[in-house]
This record gives sequence, C-alpha cells and structure tokens, in this order.
Amino acid sequence: MSKAKSKHLFTSESVTEGHPDKICDQISDGILDAIYEKDPNGRVACETMVTTGLVFVTGEITTSTYVEIPKIIRRTIKDIGYSDPAYGFDYMTCGVITSIQEQSSNIAQGVDTGGAGDQGMMFGYATDETPEYMPMPIVLAHKLTRRLAEIRKNNLVDYLRPDGKSQVTIGYDGGMPKTIETIVLSAHHDPEAKMDRIKSDLKKLVIDHVMPKKMMRKSTKIYINPTGKFAVGGPQADSGVTGRKIIVDTYGGVGSHGGGCFSGKDPTKVDRSASYMARYVAKNIVAAKLAKKCEIQVAYAIGVAEPVSVMVNSYGTGRFSDEKLARLVADVFDLRPKAIIEQLKLRRPIYKRTASYGHFGRMEEGFTWEQLDRAAELEKKARKR
Repeated sequence: MSKAKSKHLFTSESVTEGHPDKICDQISDGILDAIYEKDPNGRVACETMVTTGLVFVTGEITTSTYVEIPKIIRRTIKDIGYSDPAYGFDYMTCGVITSIQEQSSNIAQGVDTGGAGDQGMMFGYATDETPEYMPMPIVLAHKLTRRLAEIRKNNLVDYLRPDGKSQVTIGYDGGMPKTIETIVLSAHHDPEAKMDRIKSDLKKLVIDHVMPKKMMRKSTKIYINPTGKFAVGGPQADSGVTGRKIIVDTYGGVGSHGGGCFSGKDPTKVDRSASYMARYVAKNIVAAKLAKKCEIQVAYAIGVAEPVSVMVNSYGTGRFSDEKLARLVADVFDLRPKAIIEQLKLRRPIYKRTASYGHFGRMEEGFTWEQLDRAAELEKKARKR
C-alpha cells in the first residue's frame, strides 16, 4: 500500500481452529510434529480432507519412526472441541482413512544435497503500522477468532461450538490505519441458543474485549451471525482441505502470495521455510527502520540451493533504493534451504500451533522467524554503504 493512496478501506478475515479447513491444517501439522518428536530428519508432505463423519489423510512421508496417525487425528479433533456427536462431527465416531507413501526418490536426490524441495516463489511482508509488524486488519481479525475460542473453552458461555469466522474492515488515511469501519463475527452455536443472547454476549465478551476503542466509531457497522442461525457448522456444513486458508495464514491479503500452503510440509519444502525466512528478512528490515513497509520475494529451482532471484519492494517507503536493500539482504542473510532450516531452528515439533490464528505476528516460543535479532546488523551495514 503506497502513501499516495491517501484514503481507502481494506478488509481481512480469520477463522477459528474449528473451521473445517483449519481442522485439516492442524491434523496435517500434528502428524508432522509427531514425526519430528522422534525423527527430526523425516520428510513429510501431508494432506487432510474432512467432511461429515470422515477424515481422509494422504501424502508422502519418509521417516525412520512410526506414528499412530489415526490416534493423532482423533486427539487433534478432540483438542479443537469436537467432542460430542450432537455437533455433527466428533473425534469418537468419525471415520479415518489414510493413504500414505514415501517421498519420490527423484525429489529426495535433490533435497539430500541441500537443494530446494520444489520450484516456486515465496513472499514475506512486514509493516510498521502495528506492534506485531503486521497489517492491522488481519491482526484484529485474529484477535476476534482467538477470543471467540477462548470464551468457548473457558465456558464463559455455554452454547458455542468450535466453528467460527471473523472479518474486519479498516479505514486507512495516509497509509496508516485510522478507523474500524466494519466488523463481521460468525459463531457456531447450539440450535437452542437465542439469537438476541448470542449477539449481546459476543458484542460484550468478544468485540468490546479486543477491539481498540479509539478506532471504533458510532458509524462502525457490526454484523454478528448476519445470516441468522449458525447451528450447523464444522465438517457437517462444509468439507475442509489442508492449505485452503493461505491468506488467513499470512497477511490477510496485503502483499503477494506464491500460492503454496505451509501446513503438513516439513521445512525442506521451501513453500514453508522460505516463506518464514522472507517474513524474518522483511520484519528485520522494517525494525531497522530501513523501510516502513517491506515485501520480499525469494524464488527457487527444485534441487538447487541458491535462490534464482531475490526481490525487495519497499512500496516507496525505503531509506534506500530497493536494489540496494536487495544487495543488503544478500550480504546479511543466507537464503539456501539448509541454512534457513538451521538459522530458524525448524527441525523441531513446533508446527501444530502455527496451523491456526496465523503463522506471523506472534511472539511465541518456536516462532523464530518473528525475532528481530538482525535489525541492528542491517542498520549498521546500510550506513556503511
């Protein structure tokens, strides 16, 4: 977003961990974590689909260990909150089908030597408009869904079920977020719950609890379960597939996306590891005050270690030209897949927590790509150029 675009609206969405697509992401990453607990060199590319009463897991896994995939699936579904057959989907009665094979030897021969696990382009983004270095719309959308899950799990209300969605529209002026224009909150609930109570509770316990009051206006539109009842939800209402919420996972639609999802992929897959690294680079550039906004693109050829291209876009906010920033990135960061894995400590069972409420903007244990430990080095080297 350029400063030249003085006034505009931008909208982002989030979904709860009980959304069908997010169930799939958590199952796929739960399997990855279980393998990494015993075999940090395992190769995992794991896809999940859910529908009414059924979970189907497929993909390529090469490992020296054994994990009980059906047990991981049922435990994940239980932890999310699908614990009662009345919800239309539950961990006890759902069917489980698996179809797993080993990674292709043709792919493995390139990865074993430190090359990228596939071709493709990956993007990272950062902005100084929030303390999280994330766009404001996605930050607030995630806060709504996390709070919705929190009041359900803590029994602050007794009628919520795991599925849910949020959407936040922000008014920008001069490139910075100024107002909350629209909030949409949809919550899966017991069929007997009264809509008046749902709207009152969610306004007080969710929206008022997390939305910054200084950005709210009398004109702010609030829609809670705008279609009316949301009594049928989760996989009973919609099928889910791993990797179908890539914009929720990243920057809420701000910036670019290479198209590859993260969940279910071990870090030899650059869809995941290089996207994490690109975020790490972009965030440190913004933290070093070399730009107010920054997007990084990194591209790879399968089996080749060095990226085929690196691009920096500061949207006209950089202290230096984008070409100079790109050269600075090449000087400071090693973007080879093996080096990325080592720098960010990615061979650990850290992935299931990333599979809901976004992979970025979270200063939590294991989210190494959110560290700001290279900002001082970037700033120092930039001054010397």
